[in-house]
Amino acid sequence: MTPVHFSFTTAFILGLMGLAFHRTHLLSALLCLEGMMLSLFIALALWTLQFESTSFSTAPMLLLAFSACEASTGLALLVATARTHGTDRLQNLNLLQC
Repeated sequence: MTPVHFSFTTAFILGLMGLAFHRTHLLSALLCLEGMMLSLFIALALWTLQFESTSFSTAPMLLLAFSACEASTGLALLVATARTHGTDRLQNLNLLQC
């Protein structure tokens, strides 16, 4: 395993662990998701550069577009939650009570 591969794998796993274990605020969960998407984007971009294939060249841009859509949806949910509940703490959210 190369040091570059190790660093991106570690960044993804740290984001996943932060998402799994540090679930107090919705903003921290969104930041963990963005960190995971950033590590996936950089790893996929380096993978396409390593293979020098034109068929894989659109995959990082497609992932980046989905990441931007995920970020905008997450921020919209954060604003809506903060307006309706007054806070972004995940313990105060109840999906069964709408």
